[in-house]
Amino acid sequence: MVDFFANYGLFLAKSVTVVAAIIVVIAGIAALSSRNKSSAEGVLNIDSLNDTLEDMEDALREAVLDSDLYKAQQKAEKKKLKQEAKARKKALKKGESPEEEDRRRVFVIDFDGDIKASELEPMREEITAILTLATEKDEVVVRLESPGGMVHTYGLAASQLERIKRQGVPLTVCVDKVAASGGYMMACLADKIIAAPFAILGSIGVVAQLPNFHRLLKKYDVDYEVLTAGEYKRTMTVLGENTDKGREKFIEDLEDTHLLFKEFVGEFRPQVDLEKVATGEVWFGRRSLDVKLVDELQTSDEYLIAACQDADVFTVRYEYKKNLQERLSDMSIKTADSLLVRWLGRLTNVRLLAK
Repeated sequence: MVDFFANYGLFLAKSVTVVAAIIVVIAGIAALSSRNKSSAEGVLNIDSLNDTLEDMEDALREAVLDSDLYKAQQKAEKKKLKQEAKARKKALKKGESPEEEDRRRVFVIDFDGDIKASELEPMREEITAILTLATEKDEVVVRLESPGGMVHTYGLAASQLERIKRQGVPLTVCVDKVAASGGYMMACLADKIIAAPFAILGSIGVVAQLPNFHRLLKKYDVDYEVLTAGEYKRTMTVLGENTDKGREKFIEDLEDTHLLFKEFVGEFRPQVDLEKVATGEVWFGRRSLDVKLVDELQTSDEYLIAACQDADVFTVRYEYKKNLQERLSDMSIKTADSLLVRWLGRLTNVRLLAK
């Protein structure tokens, strides 16, 4: 009996391994084949937060209220909507503008940043779409989450938000978790920064790090040559020998980048004491308010739900169209990731228990 379970367990382990390997191979092939096929077109998805909240409220009322009371409320609501539609139709016939046309509109976009600011491309399209309609009485809200990343990509992402300001549309940035380094570079453009009490903000600094394998290569008599034209074309190298002069130039470049970062923050948030905050440190939301990195403490949910009281709030999301091959590739990669994470987690648990 013991041999049966042992053999069965071995068979099961082999089967899982084979399936995982097949999924990884399929994912790799699909990814490679689709790498050169970028989806040039996408679709703009727009959802009304007002309608979503009304649907949630209606579902809750149906669940908790007496059925007769709920039906009566529904009947009254339908009657009210019918009267409003009739009045709107009559106003349009007379050439008058309905009251709804005067309501403020709030456009919400999400930016979940990684080291390369990969969300930059859809955000560009979202901002372009919004700016075709938004006016000075409207508002753009960016729910921003990012620990920062590459200087040039986050610089471009910040420039996209600056387009909103240049058109005179009020810009609000909400930070529920983190807006650090390049993330804060984007956030500081806002007319108003709102953060959750324990969100992380700041990190106004620049960092660069790289390993160097020169001594290891030298130990095994491996030569590595770097050929450049221009004294500072390559200041630091991973495999070659780094010089003090190269390090000095590299640090000089980092300092200049930090200076540009500080000037950028100072331009858009002059109320901030740069000598105090531009040290690379981070602050929680509550402390960020003290050093004027943010303007209010509030979650994005609270801010947007309150906005629904006197405005029409729309979430705007640009999504690239994916063909069948790309969708299969994404599905395969996600499945492979899920399997690997699950089994690594189990192995980790076994090791922890064994200790």
